[in-house]
Amino acid sequence: MNEDMLREVIGEKNQIYKGAILDVQKWNVTLSNGSPAFREVVLHRGASAIVPVDHEGNVYLVRQYRTPLDKIMLEIPAGKLDYWGEDRFECAKRELREETGFSAEKWTHLMDTATTPGFCSEVISLYLAQNLTMGETDFDDDEFLDLVKMPLKDAVSMIMRGEITDGKTALAILMADKILFSEDK
Repeated sequence: MNEDMLREVIGEKNQIYKGAILDVQKWNVTLSNGSPAFREVVLHRGASAIVPVDHEGNVYLVRQYRTPLDKIMLEIPAGKLDYWGEDRFECAKRELREETGFSAEKWTHLMDTATTPGFCSEVISLYLAQNLTMGETDFDDDEFLDLVKMPLKDAVSMIMRGEITDGKTALAILMADKILFSEDK
């Protein structure tokens, strides 16, 4: 199918909500068949997330309460960009240090993932961090985290059993495992 048959033409954009970490807008669009429609769009400046793996093959995850789900979740360290256009790699280094205390000598960019492209512009850059050195954590004032160390293989098993349900965490850990331990690299 021709891409023009899929593409929508974006028209007027109306601000519904302007927040500290996201904006909500209603966009008028014209569908490829000429019909009008609207899209509710969440604009988010993005984030970076890190799979920190030590020399023994352990991964460091954070347990934290997630209000929208009313649940404590196990996730890789991550954080939003502080401003539109912030360098994603610099954000990753900052978030790794803030949430775990680690700095890393070796970094691998895994991919940039669109988290929920049906309604949100958020893109999270995923990184593998190795050759870790421990330092001091520096949590945000509203951040309460519990650092969890486990073999990367155990985290993979938890994903496969549906115990780790955060999308960025599952994707990044599975990619890191493939890079580090797959025979068909």
